[in-house]
Amino acid sequence: MRAIGKWLGRVLLALVLAVVVVGLWKREEILRLWAVNTLFDEGRIVQNFSHMDAAFLTVPLPRGEATASPLAKGAAIALPAGADTWLQERAVTSLLVMKDGEIRFEDYYLGTAPDDRRISWSVAKSYLSALLGVLLEEGAITSIDEPVVKYAPLLKGSAYDGASIRNVLNMASGVTFDEDYFDFNSDINRMGRVVALGGTLDDFAASFTDRFAAPGETWQYVSIDTHVIGMVIRGATGRSVTELLQEKILTPLRPESDGYYITDGAGTAFVLGGLNFTTRDFARFGQMVLQDGAFGGTQVVPADWIAASTAPSAPTAPGKTRYGFQWWIPVDYHEGEFFARGVYGQFIYIDRPAGVVIVATGADRRFRDEGAFEQNLEMFRRIVQTL
Repeated sequence: MRAIGKWLGRVLLALVLAVVVVGLWKREEILRLWAVNTLFDEGRIVQNFSHMDAAFLTVPLPRGEATASPLAKGAAIALPAGADTWLQERAVTSLLVMKDGEIRFEDYYLGTAPDDRRISWSVAKSYLSALLGVLLEEGAITSIDEPVVKYAPLLKGSAYDGASIRNVLNMASGVTFDEDYFDFNSDINRMGRVVALGGTLDDFAASFTDRFAAPGETWQYVSIDTHVIGMVIRGATGRSVTELLQEKILTPLRPESDGYYITDGAGTAFVLGGLNFTTRDFARFGQMVLQDGAFGGTQVVPADWIAASTAPSAPTAPGKTRYGFQWWIPVDYHEGEFFARGVYGQFIYIDRPAGVVIVATGADRRFRDEGAFEQNLEMFRRIVQTL
């Protein structure tokens, strides 16, 4: 009996030691997985969204040596009636309003500050669209009607085989992908765990084999489509999206702070949602887009690409919010009204005829509640009216 007790004790000790060794060996992966699983917790979400580099692998986007481009301040405005309720209900963390290139309102909430580098979520998709437009102009990519597998051969035999670059820009690949953020086992949440545990998003994208529709036939928001755009860009140029975005888009904007991308385990940028910038630097990008791709005397993005990408070209259902090339357009839009949009309340809203850019960041855990999006859009439009 004593011998059995000693044997069991040794087995238990070995198991404890094994757990300790595995814990030390995989410590970073375990911490990142924990971070993903607690990212949106009520008591942590605001802090997490300003410090994503504490939870994920990242790659820097240095601002460079140039003096930051000026953001002039104009006459301050008061927010319209109902704004206090909107700020609270939508858990807004920052709001910046520009008209004709001048800041007319800027404030920070829920303990955030101007130098916080906030996670963009899907606002990053609109940045990638701008980069693709530059590469088209330069000839690195011949046409958006080419198949994605020409530049991303890893996708041959996957559900993306047969889809064009235009299809993925429009979110009309037809690839079956579950985008439910509130389902632990959804594809979008599985993707988050791939990033946290150091997996590769290229392999993840190539693992999808099912379609719900033929490419180009039906619009359905599929975030992994944007990763495929990143694969196309990397395949066409032989360079990383991080390097290209910094050179082609960020350097001409002369931001005031360094930014960064979240990456997967291979160091590949999380292009569908991993950009982190200050609110003011998001505003610089929005101002460039409002100005038909020009900024500081430089044509950063071709004007015709800005026009094409912000037009409602995707096969969305009647009565639904429209979609272009990684930009959103309200269903009842007027010419020149469009926005970049990220989950949990991230927006770059642009009203070109009014000369207005509005940047809002948030930690809105109820962003999918009925009427939440409409409340945001209504407030942006009311702010424009006050100007």
